[in-house]
This record gives sequence, C-alpha cells and structure tokens, in this order.
Amino acid sequence: MSEEATNNTPQSEVKAEEKADAKKSTILIVEDDKFLRELLERKLRGEGLQTVTAVDGNEALKKMEEESPQLVLLDLILPGMDGFDVLKKMKENEKIAKVPVIILSNLGQKEEVEKGLKLGADDYMIKAHFTPDEIVEKIQKLLKENYM
Repeated sequence: MSEEATNNTPQSEVKAEEKADAKKSTILIVEDDKFLRELLERKLRGEGLQTVTAVDGNEALKKMEEESPQLVLLDLILPGMDGFDVLKKMKENEKIAKVPVIILSNLGQKEEVEKGLKLGADDYMIKAHFTPDEIVEKIQKLLKENYM
C-alpha cells in the first residue's frame, strides 16, 4: 500500500468514527403515552439509532440495568414512580449514574425545569415546544458530547 493511500484518513479519525458508531446505538425512551412513545421510536430508528422503551419508572430503571443505553429520554409524569424519582435513583446507582438524560415533559414551570436539571438531567425539553426533528437533534448533540 502506498504512503499516500494510508495517509488519506488519519487513524485517530477512523477510531473516533468507529467509537461514535458503536456508542450511539441505544436510546431508552421512557414515556407512558403510547402514541408519543411509538412516534419517537420510529423517528429515532429512522435516524439509525436503536431504541428500547419503558412505560413507567420501575421498568425504566430495570431496562437501564439490562440494556446499558447511551442516553435516556425521560418523561416526568409516569404511572407509579415519577421521572424525578427515576432520576434520583439513577444517580444513586453507580452503574447508570453517568448515562445522559434528556427530560421530555409537559411540565414546564421554572421550578420543575430547575428541579430536573438539579437532579442531574443534561437537558430539559417541554413537549409542546419541540418537534420530533428537534428532539433528535438534541439527542445526537448530547451523544456526540458524551461519546466522541
């Protein structure tokens, strides 16, 4: 192989791309609304991301342990354990404490946003203010920040 052919793409760039491809795979969608959950799942899969879903807080924590997602999209109003409690329990569990979380909720009061961020969420999106495309953009940005 000629020197020119081997120098077209630096090894560090190739390894970074491989790492990004390997790491961006699984997004856990925690959403009890079936329509929205399925919409987000289709949209993310269409972008080449793998998805796992949970409809309540207990199931979400179990899936985090089992699936080791690279990012969690978390609703706050869930049956049983709410999203705030899910966040608290995540941060107490060393295995999943560092998984990035985007809260996607209808709760939009300043106090709720601040509470979510204080509990360790990386971002807070109010459902009514964002399109599925904008949600995907936030997810991809956060994945790049955490895994590249």
